Amino acid sequence: MATRSPKLYLEFLAWMNQRGLALADLAQEHIDDWITGATSQRRYLIRYFLKWTASRRLTRELTVPSTPGQELQDLLDEDDRWPLLQRCLTDDSLPTDVQAAGAIILLFGPSAEHVCHLTPNHLESGDKHAHLVLGRHPVLLPPRLAELLRHLAEQPQPRPQLSRSWPSPRWLFPGMVPSKPISTHGMTQKLNRHGIMVRSARNSALAALAADLPSPILADVTGMHRHTALRWVAYARRDWAEYLAARME
Repeated sequence: MATRSPKLYLEFLAWMNQRGLALADLAQEHIDDWITGATSQRRYLIRYFLKWTASRRLTRELTVPSTPGQELQDLLDEDDRWPLLQRCLTDDSLPTDVQAAGAIILLFGPSAEHVCHLTPNHLESGDKHAHLVLGRHPVLLPPRLAELLRHLAEQPQPRPQLSRSWPSPRWLFPGMVPSKPISTHGMTQKLNRHGIMVRSARNSALAALAADLPSPILADVTGMHRHTALRWVAYARRDWAEYLAARME
């Protein structure tokens, strides 16, 4: 198990015990309560413990929002973001998965981890329009991005011999290991190698969205944790406006 903060993990277990909770009982509302009661950023480190417990099926998958103060860094200028998006959509010398993943991040700002775990079921195609489900509500896709994602969804994916008789998940961005998606590190490194710096691309997309959307809608559309969305909106309305004003001078 990760040993980033064993004292914190004991505090969390004591907090659970006070509420009569076992690991198997933990739900997202309990994690939200734990974070809401935070008096310092230490409580956010519980993500490493929960990642470990989920990997061993001791808990379900639970989300801990980003640590406050880590956002709105490494922003792309809008003059750089839009040409980079145009490159993702039109430069066929890029691998198709790089085009699609880069465009999704530059448009909607999901984390690389979120993108890695997208499946064909997240893609909804109609007669006229296609949508991608990132959060609770699908987002409308530009036709070219929809085309790229449909191409990825139709690609055959090898399965390990032992699992051929069992259904295995399909991924829009499969990894080297059959039946597994590409790793977050692998996706990030691949995009970075092609000039799409994931952190700055994502932050710029989220800052632009947060400047226009209320936090509940931002969370619903992007799949972002509600606490993180609230902070993004607060920061964007203040810092993004100041950033743009400074760029205009």
